[in-house]
Amino acid sequence: MTICINENKETNGKEAALKGGLLIQKTLNEKGSARIILATGASQFEMISELIKADIDWSKVEVFHLDEYIGIPESHKASFRKYLKERFEAKVSNLKAFHYIKGDAENLDEELSRINGLISRDIIDVAFVGIGENAHLAFNDPPADFET
Repeated sequence: MTICINENKETNGKEAALKGGLLIQKTLNEKGSARIILATGASQFEMISELIKADIDWSKVEVFHLDEYIGIPESHKASFRKYLKERFEAKVSNLKAFHYIKGDAENLDEELSRINGLISRDIIDVAFVGIGENAHLAFNDPPADFET
């Protein structure tokens, strides 16, 4: 199921978190577990801050992070892993799993195979992503190859 929350108007992070949280809860009620994607960036600050307040059994939620810079360690201030660990993972209780992309992996092909294998095991139930000013999604700037 795809739901676009922002349809020709500004949607605040609180509204996105509320609607997304309801979708996660609906999925948990129907399937018993949920798989979500979280993006990073300033556009996600309020949404993540509000989402962690939702009454969700996080022990049944598996999270994937959307993108990462190549070559920087998790300790780097621009690391998306660092961003999500500090702003989300550290603030929710008993998360089932959080699968991070290791942008500083020695073998990036193996890392991509690892994360692609994890993601493709089952559908993603809810994705919290933003679309950039030039219509980019993650690091996929137009024209992007969405097969990679």
